[in-house]
Amino acid sequence: MTKNQAPPLSKSRRAGNLLFLSGQLARGADGAIVDGDIRIQTRQVLANIEAVLAGEGATLADVVKVTAWITDLSDMEGFNEVYRAVMPEPFPARSTVFCELAAGKVEIEVLAVLE
Repeated sequence: MTKNQAPPLSKSRRAGNLLFLSGQLARGADGAIVDGDIRIQTRQVLANIEAVLAGEGATLADVVKVTAWITDLSDMEGFNEVYRAVMPEPFPARSTVFCELAAGKVEIEVLAVLE
């Protein structure tokens, strides 16, 4: 893949009343990963998710499943702090995986149910 070529994926796809979002990274408006710790990057990822959801007529309250990938186990407390502050209750079901990422400290994908 060349540097200017977008990856072959959709930010979101509907299947009936289900909305699947591809994994979102901590990219700012300029497309670059925002500088900062896990809290700053998690806020950016969740803001990006909110924007994609809004474009589909959904909100974070519609999210029923979250998968998160984090690069450092020691960042779990900061990740949970921001996640708890942003995600509405009842919290979605969630899986968290620790791994190496292509960019940033955190990536999150979600599944939402639309009315």
